[in-house]
Amino acid sequence: MKVIKITPRGYCHGVVNALQVVAKVLADESISKPIYLLGEIVHNQNITDVLTKKGIITLKGSSRRKMLDQVTTGTVIITAHGIDPHLITKATNKGLNVVDATCIDVYKTHDVITEKLNHGYDVIYIGKQNHPEPEGAIGINPTRIHLVSNITDIENLQLANDKLCITNQTTMSVWDTAKIMKQAKKLYPTLEIINEICNSTSMRQEAVSEMAKLCDLTVVVGDPKSNNTNRLVQISEEIADTPAIRVNNLEELDTNILLDYDVIGVTSGASTPTIITSEIINFIENFDKNDENTWDNTSKINHDRIIPRAKHT
Repeated sequence: MKVIKITPRGYCHGVVNALQVVAKVLADESISKPIYLLGEIVHNQNITDVLTKKGIITLKGSSRRKMLDQVTTGTVIITAHGIDPHLITKATNKGLNVVDATCIDVYKTHDVITEKLNHGYDVIYIGKQNHPEPEGAIGINPTRIHLVSNITDIENLQLANDKLCITNQTTMSVWDTAKIMKQAKKLYPTLEIINEICNSTSMRQEAVSEMAKLCDLTVVVGDPKSNNTNRLVQISEEIADTPAIRVNNLEELDTNILLDYDVIGVTSGASTPTIITSEIINFIENFDKNDENTWDNTSKINHDRIIPRAKHT
């Protein structure tokens, strides 16, 4: 079967950095135990499962604050999505060892927001409800940062401050974000627009918007909790007009779906291990509609290879 490998795909620099931070913690015997993650280090269950096997505890909860309340000793790792800066202070005051794996692009957005707040602005923030990245950004100042997810949310805002700016979660859809910002500008003519979609996200989305047009079906490899992964599915369907499915690993790929198509595009979210995507690409390339012996989608990879070795410094 013909496969079009849509690039770029796989780990972005923020994910690589976060996993290197975790690998360094695991290799450092002096790090105080137990080791906790305030949520998933990145949104990929395959990675979380491997880290659990290695002894790292991934905390769950409705907010990072509630997760932190569960920890009384040891080390906490801040995930790539960033965190409310007040919680870092809280963790330090509790005597915890804090290790920060926040993506540099998320930190950049926090710096932009903080600067605007210091100059008297209110900030409109485009992001996904209940996602850790917006949670961290809004936590900077919940009173003057206003979370919106769509045009309806923008239209329901009633902001009196004439000093306004709008920015966004780094992994949002390029097209959806542009539409929301355009409508916000109509409603608030003095609004300053600061687009913070990261290069890794925009490059992957633009690639899918073009390359998926050449495909009968797009397979996006990634976790259902990964916002950037879900946006790639959306872009294939809405921008490239090509049907798309999302799978987390080879076992999730329904081989019956492949029977209906001839050209399959494959890409992956920014937190998807390359080894998993490569296995899926290899499987589809060798899939023969007329040979059921090629339909066995049992994974044969070593998932421990997902986590990189710590860099020596």
